[in-house]
Amino acid sequence: MTVPILDLPRSFCEIKPEVLAAAERIFDAQSFILGQEVRTFEAHCESYLGVPEGSCIGCASGTDALLLGLMSCDIKPGDEVITTPFTFFATAGTIARLGAVPVFADVDPSTYNIDIDAAMNKITTKTRAFLPVHLFGQMTPIEGVISELHGRGIAVIEDTAQAFGAVRFADGGILRAGTVGDVGCCSFFPTKNLGGCGDGGMVVTVDKNRADRLRRLRVHGSGTTYYHDEIGINSRLDAIQAAILDIKLAHLEAWNEERRKAAEYYRLLFKAYDVQEFITAPVELGGNRHIYHQYVVRVSERRDDLMEYLNAEGFGVRVYYPLPLHLQPCFEYLGCKEGDFPVSEKLSREVLALPVFPGLTQDEQEQLVAKIAAFFRK
Repeated sequence: MTVPILDLPRSFCEIKPEVLAAAERIFDAQSFILGQEVRTFEAHCESYLGVPEGSCIGCASGTDALLLGLMSCDIKPGDEVITTPFTFFATAGTIARLGAVPVFADVDPSTYNIDIDAAMNKITTKTRAFLPVHLFGQMTPIEGVISELHGRGIAVIEDTAQAFGAVRFADGGILRAGTVGDVGCCSFFPTKNLGGCGDGGMVVTVDKNRADRLRRLRVHGSGTTYYHDEIGINSRLDAIQAAILDIKLAHLEAWNEERRKAAEYYRLLFKAYDVQEFITAPVELGGNRHIYHQYVVRVSERRDDLMEYLNAEGFGVRVYYPLPLHLQPCFEYLGCKEGDFPVSEKLSREVLALPVFPGLTQDEQEQLVAKIAAFFRK
């Protein structure tokens, strides 16, 4: 048996005729950058997220979405931005790219998301933004600190690269990832729950003035062709990506539900095969609807040996992330050292992502967990 960590062709089969027809339509029109295809997709995302018209601004990648989000909040050299060390590089990389200072706060050991209390304790007079990551598909509970942060002049920029479609039930309502803070930053990289056929991203904001500015920033700061109000970047979503993403958006809820069912079956299998001593399932925080972009367990011992064994047996498993950001060589100048963020460091030694994707069968899951049990009983 061979089960990859992600099997994109399985879900693509459902939509292949629609995708090919859309591509043909765009090639016939020869209109490839921004345009009606992008605006249609943005409008459908606005409806999906429950935000006002004009709130979604497509861009070229999730990394650019973060960069644009930071720029729209006027993050400048020397400003401090609080974020997590246990995430993909782009989160902190975009902060540094603007000359600002990433300030790390440790994470919650059960959800892997930033520890809110630890983050609040990192605030100084130089703090200009808080950038939480909704990691692996579930939201960070930031709703309780928004007012305090705003009162202290601190913007909230959500990294929703792994959580488009995640929901949190709090404050008597439904909170959708990317709509709680000042700006939400989305990625449509092919491996994401909503992924295109190349790079793509989106910035979300309900502030009309900020949305208008983001539309300028994504085209070199230009509101009118060849006239530039400020220095922006070149980050435009192309029509083919938008058309494909628009088709996939209609299937997203069903696909996310398949991921949730797979996650629940893993939990049942861990109990049935009696591996809970060695494998800790991810925790879904109360009020959250986790969409399992990744299904990441903690392995109490011999994590790397288990990964090597499972890969050799035909099961795609992977580590996200083997070295926290505060220990990356490029961030040595920040002065962090091993031991500064013990939870993130421990997670990097223990986490292991198991296959989770639409179309994953229960038989494949059972075969995988049986192999895990066999490994620990050798």
